[in-house]
Amino acid sequence: EIGVFEMADKGLNEVPNPSQMLLGGRPEGASGTCVACVMEGTRPILAEVQALVTKTSYQSPKRTAAGFDLNRAALLLAVTEKRAGLKLNLFDAYINVIGGLYLDEPAADLPVVLAVASSYRDAVIANDLAAIGEVGLTGEIRSVSQMDQRLAEVARLGFKKCIIPKNGSEKLEIPTGLTVYRVKNLREAIEVAM
Repeated sequence: EIGVFEMADKGLNEVPNPSQMLLGGRPEGASGTCVACVMEGTRPILAEVQALVTKTSYQSPKRTAAGFDLNRAALLLAVTEKRAGLKLNLFDAYINVIGGLYLDEPAADLPVVLAVASSYRDAVIANDLAAIGEVGLTGEIRSVSQMDQRLAEVARLGFKKCIIPKNGSEKLEIPTGLTVYRVKNLREAIEVAM
């Protein structure tokens, strides 16, 4: 379970809505950013994932990740190159999770890939879109647990669109006002997001 506190004049104060705090100050109209919904214990948390993809000046491209496992990031970049056709072997890739969170669950895979693709194409992902899903080695988008709770949190924070795995989403209760895009693979997800 995660607890979020901020230091005030008279000591620590609990932050009642960590997702809202973590998403505060998001840039509008910028490429290379996507919102993820991860579970911290039993609590869904929304976090911003940013990526910067830039032409490399090294013999082999540089890979850096803050708030996300570097080996998992390298794997996702390889899958994105092979299955989505982005020539990432010619580009450095920097991944950062805003707010100091460490995203270590599979549901963060899809937002990372979408942020990378957004930066690569220099195409903006809508500010009211979130993404949830695990990415497999064949480029398929796999279902994750507690999807109902995640979608409820996405809708509660005012997001209007969410990309989720097609597989396993047939019986979900979709919150009112939230449009859900069910995708099978990375190519579909990237096209929907941009």
